[in-house]
Order: sequence, then C-alpha cells, then structure tokens
Amino acid sequence: MKTVTNLDWTIIAAFLASVIVIGAWAAKRASKSAEDFFLSGRSMPWWLLGVSMVACTFSCDTPNLVTDIVRTNGVAGNWVWWAYLLTGMMTVFIYAKLWRRSALNTDLGFYELRYSGRPAAFLRGFRAVYLGLFFNVIIMGTVSLAAIKIGAAIFGLSPAVTLAIALTAVGVYATLGGLTGSIWADFYQYTVAMVGAVAAAYFAVKMCGPDGTGSVGANGSLSLFMTLLVLPVAVQWWATWYPGAEPGGGGYIAQRMLSAKDEQNAVGATLLFNFLHYALRSWPWLIVALASIVVIPDMASLQASLPAECARFIKEDMAYPAMIAKLPSGWLGLVVASLIAAYMSTIATQINWGSSYLVQDFYARFLKKDASPKNQVLVGRLIMVALLICTAGMALVLENAKGGFDLMLQIGAGTGLLYVLRWFWTRINAWSEISAMVISFLVACFFAFGAQHCGLITPEGSETVTGWLETGWRANVFDLGAWKLLLGVLVTTVGWILVTFLTPREKAEVLGAFNAKIHTGKTNFPAAILCMVFGCLAVWSCLFGCGYLIYGYGGVANGYALGGGLLAVSAVATFVLMKLVGKVKLS
Repeated sequence: MKTVTNLDWTIIAAFLASVIVIGAWAAKRASKSAEDFFLSGRSMPWWLLGVSMVACTFSCDTPNLVTDIVRTNGVAGNWVWWAYLLTGMMTVFIYAKLWRRSALNTDLGFYELRYSGRPAAFLRGFRAVYLGLFFNVIIMGTVSLAAIKIGAAIFGLSPAVTLAIALTAVGVYATLGGLTGSIWADFYQYTVAMVGAVAAAYFAVKMCGPDGTGSVGANGSLSLFMTLLVLPVAVQWWATWYPGAEPGGGGYIAQRMLSAKDEQNAVGATLLFNFLHYALRSWPWLIVALASIVVIPDMASLQASLPAECARFIKEDMAYPAMIAKLPSGWLGLVVASLIAAYMSTIATQINWGSSYLVQDFYARFLKKDASPKNQVLVGRLIMVALLICTAGMALVLENAKGGFDLMLQIGAGTGLLYVLRWFWTRINAWSEISAMVISFLVACFFAFGAQHCGLITPEGSETVTGWLETGWRANVFDLGAWKLLLGVLVTTVGWILVTFLTPREKAEVLGAFNAKIHTGKTNFPAAILCMVFGCLAVWSCLFGCGYLIYGYGGVANGYALGGGLLAVSAVATFVLMKLVGKVKLS
C-alpha cells in the first residue's frame, strides 16, 4: 500500500475546486427556465454533447465492473456490454433525428405524444417516479459503492465519510449549473478521467512486466462461448433495456439529443459517443484488469493487499482499486482525481436526469400544472438533494457492481424490442408498454425469490447442484445468468405482444398527429442499416486492433500484424461510413 502524500491531496483538492467553479459559472444561465436548467436551452453542439454522453457512462464503478468481468470470464466477458454497440449505432442512424424532431422536454413525454388517454398519462407519471427515483437511486447507489471501495482501499475512509465528501462535492456544482454545468464539467472531467485511466494502465503493466497481460483469457467451452458472445450479439442488444444503451435511445442519452442545436448535431453527438464509448476507453481498464490477475492472482492475495476497512467489500471488483493503491506519489493523486471526475460526471447526470423526470413528467404534469419556470428550477434543485440522500442509503447496502449490473439487465429483459418498434408499428399502444414493464419486473422478482422453490435454481447452501437450469445440456449451452436473461426476454416479449393484440388500437388522430410531427415513414432504412454495419465494423475493428497491438507487446504471436490489419479495416470502414451518412435522411 502506498501512502497518500501531500502532493496527492493537493492534486485532488485542485480538481474538486475547478469543477465547482464550472458549476458556479453555469448557475446564472441555468436559473432562467426549466428548459435552460434541464436542456441547456437546446443549444448544445455535437462535439460537446458526444463527450458528455460518454462521460455519463464512464463512472468510477465501470473500471471495477470491467475488472470483475475480466477476472471472472476473461476479456471476452466484456461482450456483455460491447454488444450494445449495435443498439448505439441504430440510435445514431435511425432514432437520433426522431428524438430531436419531437422537441420534447424529456423522453417520457413520448408517451403522451404517441399514445392518448389515462393509460398514457399513467405510464408517463409512473415511469417518472419509477425511473427518476427508484431505478435512478439503484444506479447511483451502485456507482457510489465503487466510490466507497476506492475510499476504503486508498484512503482507509469509512463508507459514511466517503459518501459525505463525494456527494457534497457533486451536489454543489450539479444543483448550481443544471445540465449546462454538467455538460461542460463532463468535457473537462472526461479528459481528466482518460488521462488517469491511461496512467493507471501504464503503471499496471510496469507492475507485472510486459509478458503478463498477454497470457490471460477465458476457456473455450461451448457454454462460455454461447453466454459471452452469442447471446449478447444475437439477443441482448435489441431485447433488453439498460441505462445508457436503451434500444432506440432514451434516458440521459435522449436528454442530450433533445438539447442539441438541431437534428444533425443530435446525430453527430451520438455517433461520437459510440466511437469514444466502445473504441477509445476500453483498453486502459482491460490492461489494469489483466495486470491485476498477475499481480493479485487470487482472493487471498487481494485480501492481503487491502486495509481492514475493505473486509466486507472484498470481491473480484476490488482488484482495480487495489492496483490503483500501488501507484507512486503524484500519479496516485492524478488517478484518484480521474476516478472522482468519472464519479461526479455520472452522478451529476443522473440527478439532473432523474430530477427532470420528477419535475416535468410528474410535478408539473400532475401536481402543479401552473408551476412557473423558476418554481420548477427550485423544485428540481430540491429533488436533486433528496436523490443524493437516497443514493447514500442505497450505497450502504450494496456489495458489488456486477450484481447491480445483472439486476438491471434482468429487470429490462424483453422490453427492448418494444422501444425499437413503437415509433413505427402503429398497433403498439400504452398497454403494450405497461404490460412489458410489469411482466419484466415480475420475471426478475421470480428469479430472485421464487425460482429456487420451483427447482429451476439450486437453493442457497445446497451441497450439490440440483437446479433444472444448471444441470445437463442446459448448463452446457448457457450459464445460469444467461438462461435467466433469455427466459426473461422470451416471457416478457410474448407477454407484451399478446397484450398489444388483445387491447384496442390507438386513435387514428393521435397516430396522425404523431407521424405529422416525427415523419417516421420517411426514414431511409436500407441506408441506415448499412451505416449501422459499417459503424460497428469501424468501432469493433478499432477496439480489437488496439487489443492485438497490446497483446503483441505482451508477446502474443502475430499480435502486431493482426492489430495493424484490424486498424486498417477500421480506417476503411470509417471512410465508407462518412460517405454513407449523408444518405440517411428524413424528409
């Protein structure tokens, strides 16, 4: 363990002060109206929004999650989130313009634009509370858990002290500056976060030597291949809902598309986001995770490398902060500041996004319809503070990031296809969405609490594996988590499709008004799909090209040749993509 020096503390303090200055600078503009506070006056350029989007999804829990995945399933385990590139590219070339053209204040306003009557109003209000409060607090709790682990591993701080420092700092600038402050802070914080991530990777390689990181990978069993690659690429990306990777766009990604200057800036922002999110930022975390297997090979060595304050948190994901704690003075402060930057950008986004739902889709829609712009901003700031308090409570009861990630995937299983089709399939109605939400939640609850009693899953504490999903050919095809996800997708998808045909069609005048505003029927689908293909080819080739260059450095045969070839493919695919982008138009 390295001692945190005065130099480290100075770097961290300077960073925190600079972020608060950004929030104070944006405060005057953010206070003008709810649109300024929650959507930056719809004036943001593509490059700033694109960086902001990727900063939102880069938090201090993300390196922990990637480390957990790599130490458990090898690098290939990251297909669980790499597969969402397909979703991202679909959003870029089909849905970004649709969202910006809607001119909504939040993506939940879609419900009363596309549907009508009490079911649409209920859906909007319920989702505002469900996502803006409950689901949002789970996400922020998972993120804050990582901050707790970093505070314990590096500084020996108690969970309460870590949360008090972290949440107070982010609360100051986020409540002052609104979305404008968050977006500009995101740009600054993402830069700091990436510099810190690269520095951490550099020192991680020095810790284990150049040959260490090229020798770790998953085994080649059929079950692992089906679980880690086939399921994410074939099913997960379009069938599940996950914050930041919603099929068709949504949440804080939609919030930023809605805040763009125009449709072209919305498209440019989401395209930049996908390149930065998948191609640029993965390998620094992966290198640290791989190096951790060499430096800290098992749980016994992990426990020995961490202070006593970490005892109840020690799982595979703790290897990342354990590696960070070994950095030299000065660099330790920079990397910790980068993790704080990642944490603050995510939490600031989440509380602004959640507050926008609770204010505009619940408070101003149902409780006080005549609320003035200043009143909405005031209520929004108070809700932000309340969300931070709830987050602290949630973080204190969680144990590891991977568990929260899996839970959110399971709750969203089966809803993704609906979000893809609802813009174009006129038969879908509000009851379709209500049923998908309810069924997916009930299925997740069943797997969490009831599946053991039905013999599907082995009861906890059992000495032998007896669960139907864990034995015989089933265990050789998918692992337990993949079976739960696949069954959740099947049950939920069949359920909401049946409800769609058993309930009345949406009113013709509502559909007519929706199509007149959005012009969904004029989308050039062949060109959009072609752009999706070349976009994914460009990003994945870049991602794996960088990986093979790194593995070549680690001594893997032909690593440099494969890496160079894949980067060349990425360059050609990017060139073709730029030529095709202009053909994806809406009239």
